[in-house]
Amino acid sequence: MSDKKFNRYTITAALPYANGPVHIGHLAGVYVPADIYARYLRSQKRDVLFVCGSDEHGVAITLRAKKEGVTPKEIVDKYHQLIKRSFEDFGISFDIYSRTSAQVHHETSSEMFKKLYEDGVFEQKTSEQYYDEQSKQFLADRYIIGTCPNCKYDQAYGDQCEKCGTSLSPSELINPRSVLSGDPPVLKETTHWYFPMNKYEEWLRSWILEGHKEWKSNVYGQCKSWLDNGLMPRAMTRDLDWGVRVPVEGADGKVLYVWFDAPIGYISATKEWAEKSGKSWEPYWKEDDTRLIHFIGKDNIVFHCIIFPSILHAEGSYILPDNVPANEFLNLEGNKISTSKNWAVWLHEYLAELPGKEDVLRYVLCANAPETKDNDFTWKDFQTRNNSELVAIFGNFINRSVVLTNKYYEGKLPARGQLFDIDEETIKKLNEAPKKIADSLELFRFREALAEFIDLARTGNKYLADTEPWKLIKTNPERVKTIMNIALQIAANLSIVGAPFLPHSSHKLSKMLNISGKLWADAGSATLLEPGHQVNEAELLFEKVEDETIEQQVQKLENTKKVNEQENAAVSPSKNEITFDDFIKMDIRVGTILEAEKMPKSKKLLKLKVDTGIDQRTVLSGIAEHYSPEQVVGQQVSILVNLAPRKIMGIESQGMILMAENVDGTLRFIQPSEKVKAGSGIS
Repeated sequence: MSDKKFNRYTITAALPYANGPVHIGHLAGVYVPADIYARYLRSQKRDVLFVCGSDEHGVAITLRAKKEGVTPKEIVDKYHQLIKRSFEDFGISFDIYSRTSAQVHHETSSEMFKKLYEDGVFEQKTSEQYYDEQSKQFLADRYIIGTCPNCKYDQAYGDQCEKCGTSLSPSELINPRSVLSGDPPVLKETTHWYFPMNKYEEWLRSWILEGHKEWKSNVYGQCKSWLDNGLMPRAMTRDLDWGVRVPVEGADGKVLYVWFDAPIGYISATKEWAEKSGKSWEPYWKEDDTRLIHFIGKDNIVFHCIIFPSILHAEGSYILPDNVPANEFLNLEGNKISTSKNWAVWLHEYLAELPGKEDVLRYVLCANAPETKDNDFTWKDFQTRNNSELVAIFGNFINRSVVLTNKYYEGKLPARGQLFDIDEETIKKLNEAPKKIADSLELFRFREALAEFIDLARTGNKYLADTEPWKLIKTNPERVKTIMNIALQIAANLSIVGAPFLPHSSHKLSKMLNISGKLWADAGSATLLEPGHQVNEAELLFEKVEDETIEQQVQKLENTKKVNEQENAAVSPSKNEITFDDFIKMDIRVGTILEAEKMPKSKKLLKLKVDTGIDQRTVLSGIAEHYSPEQVVGQQVSILVNLAPRKIMGIESQGMILMAENVDGTLRFIQPSEKVKAGSGIS
């Protein structure tokens, strides 16, 4: 960041793909830090525009639609509404949350492409690309799967292997096949428009490597790596039927590459906001005194730092990002968050299952934000931070301060008397805290800023613990007036500097203290509240999170893990080959269990009476650890009726109940989907 003064701020948060809900990895990496920064700037009375929206184009959308058997529009409509509502309920303070299927976006991205096309920026090239002859469609990278040349995983995509993380191109896959038909694709000629990234390499080197050395090391380092490896022309169009149509002649059946149109969504969202608010959109994208900041995850660095800025530079009239504070990834309970494996804490589910704890999640995700390296979210840490920090430090301090003021002075702030060393030291820390927090926020060090905030609450809590006004009130009531005055001044300051981090709780605190309209410039003052100021009754800001609540969330993840292990478990190999004549010797029928009892001295066996349709017979079955006698009576089962009788524990068993054994060792009956006549054959 240069020393120049900015008169307005355009803050963007990465557009979430509208093919699934938002999870805590998205929140920690992008949306919580972006929201903290936007709220902080607003408290500074700066001109702020905070934009986001759903990314509704691209192959991920069409693949999800195909998987669910619906249209891409049905997918984006469903998830756009879910994501938008989740953000609103959680308290992310976007000025506009738009979507790339909006008409204004199609118009804006088409205009951008057409301007570059008319200026001769693009290079038109014909090349061979994979084509599915059965589906009669060219295959985008994600429509092709095959074996990864690096780790040999046989479900790697044409752009990346999700198992080992290697970036790929479709031509590198071993035995590629189409996601649409399963057939091996063929190569067929197609024409696309390429953005010549190589022509902007020297400009990018100067702009980033020389002009933005203050960027975070992970961002700067990744940009340097891309530039050192050399840039190549990149196709800005795709052969798809879902997306923004390429607005030039000869481009039938082609849409804009999603990473061309998606970042333009920030601009189109700004236009939509301007139309609704009666303002001009252009100053937020075209005036040099505007600071543009992109909040993203590390997987989007190349698009926001190299490709999108190059496109804006080529167009010529737009400002460029001044900073791109990308975060690393957040893991969950020691494992990488995976949407496909349902290994995530989904925001909409969290809001439903832990109502009223929006700020707790914000606090935990900020305190453990993956700013410089991948970090891990655990439910135990969530509980500890809530109980030991938000409840025991911040909440306890506020509750003591307000309760005692109401108890001793009917809620009116007492005047301050003589100050002692402990008072002076506490006031000094109060004076310094807002600047420390602000300095950290200006450098996008959100964890550091949050630590300074909770340290101010800790200062207040310790001040009360050390001075013990509840004891002094009996012997030195005048001294207590000074203590309670200083305590409430700290509380008032916490309501201001805590608002970017904990907006719901800070609002509740402001109402409790009966103050409003205070801004960051007011913070740091030990005379924020005047003597005689009336405060309201105390309310608890936070409540303890009990072990039972955490256990429910941990068990939910354990159940997910079991499902994933079952789906990925190796299936037993086939037994020795038999002939058809061997097979038809087996007489398998549907039987109905009439009676059941446990076998004495056996943990595994149930003694069953089964109606086979032929007769009623006794069968001993090793299912006692999986079913109780009461559960099986009346059940229809598959029974091998011509198996030679066998004596077990002195009782003759006259058949075998067929069971399905899951990978976790559990047994389940193989039975008809609806009731049939006992004795019906299975063939």
